[in-house]
Amino acid sequence: MLDKTYDAAAVEPRISEAWDAADAFKAGAGAEPGAASYSIVIPPPNVTGSLHMGHALNNTLQDILVRFERMRGRDVLWQPGMDHAGIATQMVVERQLAERKEPGRRDMGREAFVKRVWDWKGESGGMILNQLKRLGASCDWSRERFTMDEGLSRAVLEVFVSLYREGLIYKDKRLVNWDPKLLTAISDLEVEQVEIKGNLWHFRYPLDGGETFEAPIAWDEDGKPTEFETRDYITVATTRPETMLGDTAVAVNPEDPRYRGLIGKHVILPLVGRRIPIVADDYADPEAGSGAVKITPAHDFNDFEVGRRHDLPMISVLDREARVVLAENEVFLADVPQSEELRATIAAFDGCDRFDVRKRLVAMMEEAGRLDRIEDHLHMVPHGDRGGVPIEPLLTDQWYVDAKTLAQPAIASVREGRTNFVPPSWDKTYYEWMENIQPWCVSRQLWWGHRIPAWYGPDGKIFVEKTEEEAVAAATGHYGKPVEVVEMEAALGRWEAAGADGEATIALYRDEDVLDTWFSSALWPFSTLGWPDKTPELANYYPTSVLVTGFDIIFFWVARMMMMGNHYMKTEPFNTVYIHALVRDEKGQKMSKSKGNVIDPLALVDEYGADALRFTLAAMAAQGRDIKLATGRVAGYRNFVTKLWNAARFVEMNGGARPQGFDPATVRETVNRWIVTETGRCITAVTEALEGYRFNDAAGAAYRFVWNTYCDWYLEFAKPIFTDGDAEAQAETRATAAWVLDEILKLLHPFMPFMTEELWARTVEGEPEAARAALLVHTRWPVSFGGDAKAAAEINWLVDLISSIRSIRAEMNVPAGAKVPLVITGANENTRAQVQAHEALILRLARAENVTFADAAPRGAVQLVSGEATVCLPLAGVIDLEAEAARLTKERSRLETEIARIDKKLGNAGFLAKAPEEIVEAEKEKRSEYLVLRERVEDARRRLEDLA
Repeated sequence: MLDKTYDAAAVEPRISEAWDAADAFKAGAGAEPGAASYSIVIPPPNVTGSLHMGHALNNTLQDILVRFERMRGRDVLWQPGMDHAGIATQMVVERQLAERKEPGRRDMGREAFVKRVWDWKGESGGMILNQLKRLGASCDWSRERFTMDEGLSRAVLEVFVSLYREGLIYKDKRLVNWDPKLLTAISDLEVEQVEIKGNLWHFRYPLDGGETFEAPIAWDEDGKPTEFETRDYITVATTRPETMLGDTAVAVNPEDPRYRGLIGKHVILPLVGRRIPIVADDYADPEAGSGAVKITPAHDFNDFEVGRRHDLPMISVLDREARVVLAENEVFLADVPQSEELRATIAAFDGCDRFDVRKRLVAMMEEAGRLDRIEDHLHMVPHGDRGGVPIEPLLTDQWYVDAKTLAQPAIASVREGRTNFVPPSWDKTYYEWMENIQPWCVSRQLWWGHRIPAWYGPDGKIFVEKTEEEAVAAATGHYGKPVEVVEMEAALGRWEAAGADGEATIALYRDEDVLDTWFSSALWPFSTLGWPDKTPELANYYPTSVLVTGFDIIFFWVARMMMMGNHYMKTEPFNTVYIHALVRDEKGQKMSKSKGNVIDPLALVDEYGADALRFTLAAMAAQGRDIKLATGRVAGYRNFVTKLWNAARFVEMNGGARPQGFDPATVRETVNRWIVTETGRCITAVTEALEGYRFNDAAGAAYRFVWNTYCDWYLEFAKPIFTDGDAEAQAETRATAAWVLDEILKLLHPFMPFMTEELWARTVEGEPEAARAALLVHTRWPVSFGGDAKAAAEINWLVDLISSIRSIRAEMNVPAGAKVPLVITGANENTRAQVQAHEALILRLARAENVTFADAAPRGAVQLVSGEATVCLPLAGVIDLEAEAARLTKERSRLETEIARIDKKLGNAGFLAKAPEEIVEAEKEKRSEYLVLRERVEDARRRLEDLA
């Protein structure tokens, strides 16, 4: 006998153990012989991570697909694993060392530190995978991979070395996002924009040689200048004054008439004395500020591109800790005449922090008469998401992948339909980025990660090999002398002391950097299957079937997997990319710790159960629409879990059991033919929705069928048969109720695996001691069939009739205990027959006193149309007409006041300009709800007027 209540906390661990004991999720488990493969690679979570709501959504959707296809008999692999998360993991371990007052990374040395990280990983890393298991993720956990495990490391070496030999990996000096706290380059994904109340400083750069020009200072209505001022300077504006020390040009727009005569001439950089050109470039916007912009190619990404177009010097004036470096900076001092001004600048700034220099520099510019004005300026400043400090675009030597070349086949894959985005609108985003792709910086100044397999010799030669032994062999052949690998400092010291020709043994040192974590994860779809070896798994499961991921990593992960998959496997890594939306809070705001609106998925699992959370996320996962999650929604779907559990208990208590060989097509009772038909329709709806990645539609179809059709209507219709029907009708209805329950468990299993597996085991065919032939996870997905359209139409008519009567009773505020007579006019013979056949159900479920037929509607009756007939509810004397009219008038007034308030707010341009988007949308949603309520009130008022 089923327990009175469903206890998720007790059931979920037990079901997990049953799945584990049966190896239920192992690749190919439960597949039909010779079945086609279906595979998904999990977006590898960080080894440092813990489950957040984005993970919960992402993995729930993957699990729904995997369980669905497994039940359809496919050979399924859901490949799990984790990313080594270079920056995050190194920070965690360094923080742990500091907390324990142990030697730091630099003190213990690289080898000892890396060992310490591996120890941490073994003890504390990977917590998130156990959390995914709590969510019900049915990965093949026996195949768990890690981006730094031996096999994946071998794949990384293979790819790096081969791309280098193909000329697709190279070393170059370019700008990177530099984190001055972590002392490493970081990717764009690791940069977050922070709104800062700062300043815009306007500086005057004097024209060289006493040049002047006529600057307009007043304009007429048509925008034509009417007054001019002779100036011997150009005004430029900046939010980062310290970078002006590295300026190498001023740019003006070639179409700007104010500056045409100055193009090709020069200004003198204040405080430095460097003579820099005035160049014509479309980057300068004539409408912004003065129309002239300072160009600092070594400290701004846009300026870097301008610098390359005009062959400008790249002068870096910051070191890796964001301190200004001038005194021994050869590039800075080149072609700058010595002067007292220059010496004062060097003395004031050299070795100082960038923000200290900013304050002093502005003061010195003001003293020199070069500060034009200062404006308050609200702007976005990029910060490192881990280091938490403003990042600096910094000119450094890094390793790059020729992404432009690799992108071409990946672009064609989508354009030619071999890989499809769902929703399809995301392919535009993909094209926009891929067609304008920049070289991919793959080196990081860390110790934790895949160390770059490059060794350097004294003559600048780089030896890129898979192993140190191979690098030594290549270097020996190159130099014709014995070679040994030493630490970088030792090698540099020996080179300086002896030079390449003077050494008996040539010293090499290995590159100190490691690879960006996105490099190893770009290989994930095939490296996890054993590549570069030709494994059976690789042959069977690659290319994978679908990738489920968030939109924010289309560029960083999806695109790079497409590049690497096409290059090495000569085919796309997946056929479909499903892009899910964000999970926001109930007000539509992005969740963040600073806002205090983060919802912990594990807390929801503890309170409501994993099934309730999973179903909530699926039900809200509409394509292209963010999820506004409130804990109340999860509580609501826990009620759905409870509803199904109670329905199963009801069937069990009424002897519901499906005998062996039960054929739903043979049932004779009209209500049973109806539910069998509706079951088939639900199977079709859920199947088609899942095939189209319309998770919300699939969940919605299942929910409506289970809650409304099966629980609220069919089981109600079945009650009198269970108690008063003849033996044959009872037996058939018990069997049908049990059969439909089985189909429901199959349909809901991908969404709610724990409770459905529990019910599957405890509601079995035939005798109570009988056991299922297989776990539900391996049971075949239900197949739709035709059914009986006539029986379905008859019972659906009955459902609509009773629902309409109930709705009118609610609208008219009829007391729940009051029974109202029903008078039906205009009914044809078929309707009369149906009413007579189901009169007992109508009387009971519609709370009707009796049902009669008449030629005309009685006075004082509310009327509703049902097919060709009209159903009348005489309510005169049942409700207080005056009190009800007053209540409805008051409610209409309240709703109109609310609608007017919102209309006023939405009509306020100031509100629309300042209010966050989610607030505006919330107001629009409220307005829509109030309009619907007002229409219902108006319907009730009209009905009330008809009674008078």
